[in-house]
Amino acid sequence: MCRWFVYISPEEPCLLSDVLIDPANALSKQCSEHYLPQLLPQGQEHELDDAEDALLKLRNSLLNMDGLGIAWYTQAAANYVKSVEGPRPALYKSQSPPFNDFNFRSLCGNTETKCLLAHIRATSGSIVAQVNSHPFVFGRHAFMHNGGISNFLDIRRDMSDLMSYDAYCNILGTTDSEHAAALYMTNLTAGGTKDTWEKQYPISDMFNAMNKTVVQIMELQKKQLGEKATPNSLNFCTTDGSKLIAIRFRNHVTQQPPSLYWSEFAGRTLNQKFPGNPDAPQKVNEEATKSDKDRIGKHTIVASEPTTYDEAEWHLISRNCALTVDEQGNEKEVPLEYDDSLNIRS
Repeated sequence: MCRWFVYISPEEPCLLSDVLIDPANALSKQCSEHYLPQLLPQGQEHELDDAEDALLKLRNSLLNMDGLGIAWYTQAAANYVKSVEGPRPALYKSQSPPFNDFNFRSLCGNTETKCLLAHIRATSGSIVAQVNSHPFVFGRHAFMHNGGISNFLDIRRDMSDLMSYDAYCNILGTTDSEHAAALYMTNLTAGGTKDTWEKQYPISDMFNAMNKTVVQIMELQKKQLGEKATPNSLNFCTTDGSKLIAIRFRNHVTQQPPSLYWSEFAGRTLNQKFPGNPDAPQKVNEEATKSDKDRIGKHTIVASEPTTYDEAEWHLISRNCALTVDEQGNEKEVPLEYDDSLNIRS
């Protein structure tokens, strides 16, 4: 499965290399290494004899070598273009894995942002190409996915029929994920045109649009495939630069979705400016008189895998729930709502 990482804060920027390259379990290292606390025992994977644990390991342990992408929010356009207000996503995509991409490493070492989406890809069938790398951008909104829409080709045309014209035309690649993004934007804007992509919407509207997108996908599968439908893994994430929705979802009565964690404290370990970072100057750590929590601005990190090895810093998002983060950085877990008949039982 793919791996992804999100950082968002109303006040505290991060240096991209601090969160994507330097950490012990940084996203750039998750191409082949995986750390799944609260799901699988670390270092004991070879001893797994439970069938569901074995499937869960497979669901999370594919090589992620099929491209990378990052979207970071910047005020640059707003500072120069009169028609633009607020932060907008800058986008970088590559077909190379991160450790082979010189441009990616240079960019990360010289860029800071208050909102970042980063993704490394393991294709579920579509070709390896830059346009198929996540995240996908619609105006000020960005979207990415870990998992797969099952039987996507069987419902692709029906999904397209539900999209607004502009959302459909914004699809540049062939992935199930980008089609889900276009469907989400259609739901968020009530079928609006590109102009509506520049607006910000309440966090409740973002959640409802995401929930509706998930339900529509499952309903199309039930309509087209009936009992032959298989479960989806839909770890979706979207942001407008100030608010965030991330869901951990699999429509099976017993199976776990792919891993997804969140943290409100890990930034103090990752950010080199603050005490607690192992690379921070010794003087900084010695002179710390306030707690790290008070010293670093409020922030939220959401990631397929923890990027620090302190389990106390991380929470596993509950099965079939969304994590919402509002403009003030307040986090809340909310269960997705859908008819139980859409769950797969076999």
